[in-house]
Amino acid sequence: MTTRQQFHKKVMGGGSTIWMAGAYDALSATLIDQSNFDGIFTTGFGVSASLLGTPDLEIYTLTENLNVVNNIVNAVKKPVVADTDTGYGNVINVMRTVRDFEKAGVAALILEDQRSPKKCPAAAAEFPVLPIQEATAKIKAAVDARKDPHMIIVARTDAVDPNEAIDRACAYAEAGADLIQPISRSFKGFEDLIKLKTLCQRRLSLQLMEGIWMGDLTKEQVESVAAFATYPLVPMMSAIHAIQTNLNGLHASKSFAGCKVPQTNMKDYKELIGFERIQDLQKHYETMVFDSSSHQKAA
Repeated sequence: MTTRQQFHKKVMGGGSTIWMAGAYDALSATLIDQSNFDGIFTTGFGVSASLLGTPDLEIYTLTENLNVVNNIVNAVKKPVVADTDTGYGNVINVMRTVRDFEKAGVAALILEDQRSPKKCPAAAAEFPVLPIQEATAKIKAAVDARKDPHMIIVARTDAVDPNEAIDRACAYAEAGADLIQPISRSFKGFEDLIKLKTLCQRRLSLQLMEGIWMGDLTKEQVESVAAFATYPLVPMMSAIHAIQTNLNGLHASKSFAGCKVPQTNMKDYKELIGFERIQDLQKHYETMVFDSSSHQKAA
């Protein structure tokens, strides 16, 4: 059974909740992989900032996102769930997006119903969504494009009106979406999530962020409605704060004593990154003895 099949069985068959943290590059994904989290979520918010130094306004391309995700999949052992934004175009573009990310080896991907280029709801004041018919067609195209039915497709709706969000969730589920992802601005509290799950007959994917009501839900509440529970921004925001703090302290003091956030030592870094393992692998192949005498005798 492949990693994707195992993941699908756990999510869709066993009713488990997959707890994830957001990765923005291969190093952050490796840290999550070595933690106790169940999987890795590739956050577009973080990828845009890390790769281009830009906000999450769909400035990067499908290919740029795919390259980051491919590097992450190659670096980790745990299942990877990819943020694929709006699918980067119409139904035909969405089909290509699904095939490319499936080929990269992700266990699941998330598609949202904003107009392209999208705007992250965590930062933007307004973010127009597509007409429901067009958005539903994109989910149906995504479902039909995947070759492996075990790859989970999550349909996210960014509609802020709760009734519209529920209508869209039901339409996307009817089109074949495996999970539904609401945004926090669509609803007011936990009871709304229960209603959404009941009406669309799909388990949910929740993005948990500090300062937003979903982030205050208890573990029991989250697991009662959600198949995916993700902390998308904690790794990147933690790294930003630590780097800013140490740079400011280092510059002010011109001494390592100014670094108020402890640094990883070289020994731990080498273990994290697999330095000795790669060195041993290189030595293994470079010191192998190959017998060419049999070919000489045959000649």
